[in-house]
Amino acid sequence: MAEFFQFLVSGLTVGAVYALVALGFTLIYNASDVVNFAQGEFVMLGGMVTVFAHAAGVPLPLAALLAIAVAVVVGIGLYWLAIAPARGASAVSLIIITIGASIFLRGVAQVVFDKQFHKLPSFSGDTPVQMMGAAVQPQSFWVIGGAAVVVLLLYVFLERTLVGKAVLATSANKLAAKLVGINTATIMALAFGGSAAIGGIAGVLITPITLTSYDVGTLLALKGFAAAMLGGMGNPLGALAGGLLLGLLEAFGAGYVSSTYKDAFAFIVILAVLFVAPQGLFGRRAVERV
Repeated sequence: MAEFFQFLVSGLTVGAVYALVALGFTLIYNASDVVNFAQGEFVMLGGMVTVFAHAAGVPLPLAALLAIAVAVVVGIGLYWLAIAPARGASAVSLIIITIGASIFLRGVAQVVFDKQFHKLPSFSGDTPVQMMGAAVQPQSFWVIGGAAVVVLLLYVFLERTLVGKAVLATSANKLAAKLVGINTATIMALAFGGSAAIGGIAGVLITPITLTSYDVGTLLALKGFAAAMLGGMGNPLGALAGGLLLGLLEAFGAGYVSSTYKDAFAFIVILAVLFVAPQGLFGRRAVERV
């Protein structure tokens, strides 16, 4: 039982990070129909900027806020400098642009920071908490709780604020949104900024556990995209469920099968699900009239 609970907490911790990355994908996809493969670099920026700002003497909370702000600026800049000028381009072209942006951001991070792995101190110390026979790192509670707060705030923003409703309107029908006076370009830029903020928060929360470096974003982007596809691209609740499920698949696969094949195990299960339900577990079936 202790072993099972240990794997469960580990899976939920990693899955919460995947869920945050998947939420970033979903937010941008809903607002602009763009699949942003630079999403993982926002997580990298959140971790790396926090590490170096804290090492320079900035208190950890302020360093974290600075890192999130840097990620937001980069996200908005990505939209205005790369995505907005390519309006009307095909989906494949936009994906290639975001992949190019990801490579560019990794190169800049390599020059500005370094190639080493870095760690942040845990927010509540490193003494494990004993629960049901398992030793749980206190930082795991920060990751899971932080992801829950982000999901709640995102829900309130989309459902209870005027700007959030504008994002939903832009997602539903850009032309109709324009006709009622919504500046869809600004809304899409805000979506990129919000997505970058979510990624930055994920980077701050997970760095004390997994370390960070200039190139950690690539695999996180793939895992986040897989989680978004598993839950149903464009569905925020599906992104959350897909991320948590992916994390649990990895943890239990590594624990009960082999850690060598944990990535392969998770992706095989995802492919099997998508073969059965191409729209994802919680995606809606699209109907196109011709």
